[in-house]
Amino acid sequence: MNREDFAFLAQLLKDRSGLVLPPERAYLLDSRLLPVVRKWKLADVGAIVRAIVERSDEALVRDVVESMTTSETHFFRGRETFYHLRDEALPALLAARPAGRPLRIWSAACSTGQEPYSIAMLMLDLGIEPGSGRVEIVATDISTESLTRAREGLYSQFEVQRGLPVRLLLRHFDQIGERWQIKPNLLAPVSFRNFNLLSDPAPLGTFDIVLCRHVLMYFDAETQARVLERVRQRLAEDGFLYLGPEEKSPGIGAWFRSVGRGRGIFAPLPQQRAAPAVEDPALRMAGAA
Repeated sequence: MNREDFAFLAQLLKDRSGLVLPPERAYLLDSRLLPVVRKWKLADVGAIVRAIVERSDEALVRDVVESMTTSETHFFRGRETFYHLRDEALPALLAARPAGRPLRIWSAACSTGQEPYSIAMLMLDLGIEPGSGRVEIVATDISTESLTRAREGLYSQFEVQRGLPVRLLLRHFDQIGERWQIKPNLLAPVSFRNFNLLSDPAPLGTFDIVLCRHVLMYFDAETQARVLERVRQRLAEDGFLYLGPEEKSPGIGAWFRSVGRGRGIFAPLPQQRAAPAVEDPALRMAGAA
């Protein structure tokens, strides 16, 4: 792939998804876009650029973005997050909410669903039945392919062995051949939606807990700040935000303060103390890919 083709694809990814791809990671384009080359019967990755320019085919653009934004995940990834949810966040928030008012949790960039289903399993361990109406889990991702898999709730032996204790596997899954199917009672409380983090999350509603883990690190500082601002606007005053423990966002102190025993756990600052936002028309118009 030549320099011009890389620059075109890198800009396309940033505009559509916020993903920043530095030149030293250009090799990812060659490996991840190979299925797109085959699907569209193109000669090579460079031919993708020419096809996009000549055809203006939105379906091809979506395939490119999806191939590059599919992320690594596994059940109960980042134990510190789930310990804090179980021991502190969930008990406090459930006690503070009036009867009939469900606790709302947003799993942003949920990939193939392991994170929201891990939360649903945690709820059951706390004695909260998925169909009780006490909790709603909204799980979003930019990738329609990942969301299709997430809705199915069907995982390989390799996938369930990553982070999932055997007792939970046997309790919450049915074995179907060589794969494992999440039981219907865990599918019920999770609502999956296609959503681009560059978009305004207002249509999703407000939340008590937001998990936006292992995604901001792929954005530049300006995009991180705008995503965090919008998350703050949708988060309850006594809510919690969870990032990946290794993620560092220089602008997070404008909207959140660090809490909890581990890294990556935040509480919102009062709205009047938060830094004012600068509106970006380009980001305002960015829609779900």
